[in-house]
Amino acid sequence: VSLWGGGAVAVLDAEKLTVLKMIKTGDHPNKMIVSADRLYVADANTDEVTVIDINDDSVVETISVKPWPDAPNGSTPNGLALAPDGKTLYVANATNNCVAVFDVATPGPSKLAGYIPSGWYPTAVTLDERSNQLFIANGKGVISKANPDGPSPTDNRSRKESQYIGMLLWGTVSALKAPDSVELDKYTKQVRKNNFWNERTKTQQSDSQPHAVPRNVGDPGLIKHVVYIIKENRTYDQVFGALPQGNGDSSLVLFGRDVTPNHHKLAEQFTLFDNFYVDAEVSADGHEWSMGAIATDFVEKTWPSVYSGRGKGYPAEGSYEIAFPSVGYLWDMAARHGLSYRSYAEFVGAPADTNEPAFAKVENLKGHFDPRFRPWDMDYMDVWRANQFIRELRQFEQSGDLPNLIIMRLPNDHTYGTKAGKRTPRAMVADNDLALGRVIDALSHSRFWKEMAVFVLEDDAQNGPDHVDAHRSILLVASPYVKRGHVDHNMYDTVSVLKTMELMLGLPPMSQFDAAAFPLIPAFTDEPDFTPYEHLPNSHPLDEFNDKFAYGADLYAQMDFSDEDEAPEQALNIVLWKSIKGADSPMPRINNLRYRQLF
Repeated sequence: VSLWGGGAVAVLDAEKLTVLKMIKTGDHPNKMIVSADRLYVADANTDEVTVIDINDDSVVETISVKPWPDAPNGSTPNGLALAPDGKTLYVANATNNCVAVFDVATPGPSKLAGYIPSGWYPTAVTLDERSNQLFIANGKGVISKANPDGPSPTDNRSRKESQYIGMLLWGTVSALKAPDSVELDKYTKQVRKNNFWNERTKTQQSDSQPHAVPRNVGDPGLIKHVVYIIKENRTYDQVFGALPQGNGDSSLVLFGRDVTPNHHKLAEQFTLFDNFYVDAEVSADGHEWSMGAIATDFVEKTWPSVYSGRGKGYPAEGSYEIAFPSVGYLWDMAARHGLSYRSYAEFVGAPADTNEPAFAKVENLKGHFDPRFRPWDMDYMDVWRANQFIRELRQFEQSGDLPNLIIMRLPNDHTYGTKAGKRTPRAMVADNDLALGRVIDALSHSRFWKEMAVFVLEDDAQNGPDHVDAHRSILLVASPYVKRGHVDHNMYDTVSVLKTMELMLGLPPMSQFDAAAFPLIPAFTDEPDFTPYEHLPNSHPLDEFNDKFAYGADLYAQMDFSDEDEAPEQALNIVLWKSIKGADSPMPRINNLRYRQLF
């Protein structure tokens, strides 16, 4: 029995069901397959296949499935198949979107024969002996999609599917003949191209001249302090859809300039990014991607059941050790490389009593977080969080020792929907906007501004529509070295931001994804403009509350907002749309019978 969270295979007495012994494997052992006297075990979190001699239960080989010898982790092997003769091993590498083929004909070091391209996130592979046909199960299907009619559907238009992101990723099965050597060579070239593995060798030439974004890890830089702010769940079109200089759809705007004046001013004063995408679908994998440049197989395979209401237990953000990437998170990298760091609410918990201090959920944040900065609690205003951070910033001004890396969470743009007695969605987003503006205002007026870069993104984009893609979201960057009044149409994603911060701080990549990511170099200049940011006051009232007659208030009364995404996102988005756009506003059809009945 492979122990997914135990890093071992348990050998059982099949009759007595007692454990006879434990065989150590890599991290996250999952799929197993046996051939003759060998047992193959896929280790998803360490990119290995453990080979065990079942005669004496000894480990005889560890096969690396990494695409190059010193590659960071990020292949996620989680499916295995053997040719009938036992000479060829097929390994489904979920996060490389391929099947790796190994020659295991003779004992000793197995040889990589090549790769077969698959769909998105392959979770299983099998070989039919009679037809020599390979079948590959692709957990997320083939492609990401736009969701202009979601995720707040309605019943007055004909639609075949809901456009909530969790329902857009339909799994597929690839079927193909097991390739011969000529075909495998062709497939291998395609996989390398798909994953940009060939581009990896085209390293930038080291430069002794300091840059705002160094070209290689260890090159001299102009930035000494990075501030990383994570918000909750908004798409690009929801906030910036009406900006004419960007690729937006104004009909999808819910929180425009009247609600988010600071978001708009920051995008216009610095750089507007209209081609930025989060790497996650929901908050569970969103905070993992945002902090670790990958979501482990545990997170990817458990969040769908949790978010569909068929499972319980939020699977991320320090809740379970099995969720942790093998090399850890951004603060772990900072700790290993001697950088100072501090978290404000990220991977931090707190008692219900707001007078009680918060606590770190993971080991390397102990002593490196602000216990007075309130983590997830939507009854606690973001402007109060901003006040607490600014109070500490003043202390850092006096001591002169601002951490190299600051990670901050401002979560209230998630909103309570129209739950009676709670602040309205617009009031909560306006609160979030004012808090963000005040934080960047304070940072830009500090003594550290001349060597600082601030990055702001959403952990995921599940709570809104977007006419380009359901993953397209908000990215803001503020620094003396960010281009002013600029629009950057280059495609970036979450790991692009991580890659940029890592280069600034001299940190190596955490996974294959930030290793291969395209950093935000085009948005930066080496000629600074030290003009500080002056925040705008809120233009929408922060003390606007839902009454019991608000649209959907009766449904919201039944929802659980005690933790991220415990409330059903589909219903949350429906009410959010109609509470702002009007009860009779047209929205796409709802597939789920339960929600059709409610609305």
